[in-house]
Amino acid sequence: MDPRVSLPLRSVAAHAHSPPDLPGWLAGIPAVRDLLEGFEFETTTILIGENGSGKSTIIEAIATALELPHGGGTAWEVRDHGETAPALSDHLQIIKGATTNRDGFFLRAETMHESMVHLLEIGAERGHRLVHKSHGEMFVDMLTGVFTDFGLWILDEPESALSFTASLTLLQIIRERERAGLQTVMATHSPILASAADARVVELGDWGIRDSTWEDLEMVAHWRRFLDDPRRYTRFFDED
Repeated sequence: MDPRVSLPLRSVAAHAHSPPDLPGWLAGIPAVRDLLEGFEFETTTILIGENGSGKSTIIEAIATALELPHGGGTAWEVRDHGETAPALSDHLQIIKGATTNRDGFFLRAETMHESMVHLLEIGAERGHRLVHKSHGEMFVDMLTGVFTDFGLWILDEPESALSFTASLTLLQIIRERERAGLQTVMATHSPILASAADARVVELGDWGIRDSTWEDLEMVAHWRRFLDDPRRYTRFFDED
């Protein structure tokens, strides 16, 4: 039997009853076009791409379509959010698998502080515990706590607060979730997190969405060249 049958998130495509037209800026993103034609998720799926390629746009829309707060959190952490819900979410048809573990958690790096303020305002014990930690420690604490066994994680650029060692910790957690059949969908710029074993790695760009491997990612090639010789990139800064 296809293991994807039991995943909380099996696939996404254009909704049959979606609004007739995408907003112009969304229609101009090739990865959004490909997503609406149909996309299958694996137990671990990783989205890679430059800024503006559509990674976060897609991740946020999927989370919202799954009725998770578009500012981050869980389905029971309903709160007001400064931004309007992603327009793309109204265009998505979500196909869920036959699993009883449908609990989902959405980590959005951009609104992590907002989530913390909300927890403090409602007097949540977790908020008072995390407020004394660094940004990176807070990320790791959240992901190793009550949410660890959730069926679905959706992570949007979690590396923004993580050191090298903390990134390895998250990579280990994702691997443990993979082995347990728990699903992780992540957008990242981190070559560390992109190396997650057995993940479906897709690269977003002017071409839309294409499958790749860690070794073939443009991001990995750039990091290798930079670490080998930073001046290969920074020498242009000295030019008038």
